[in-house]
Amino acid sequence: MIFKVLYQASLNQVPVRERTESLYVEAQSLREARSKISDRNINIEYIQVLDEAHLEYEKSTGKFELENV
Repeated sequence: MIFKVLYQASLNQVPVRERTESLYVEAQSLREARSKISDRNINIEYIQVLDEAHLEYEKSTGKFELENV
């Protein structure tokens, strides 16, 4: 499964929607996706599993890049 992770780059700042970034992780479960990125110094807001339609949309935006973790 592919997961979209919404996060803030800094742990020390209050989350602001305009500064929210995203990355994409391939994992078997939500727990595995979270553990794969746990070593990063980021403030995770939300992790969302992408269904086929949403995945195709993300690929069409040109911003889709699967993280190699």
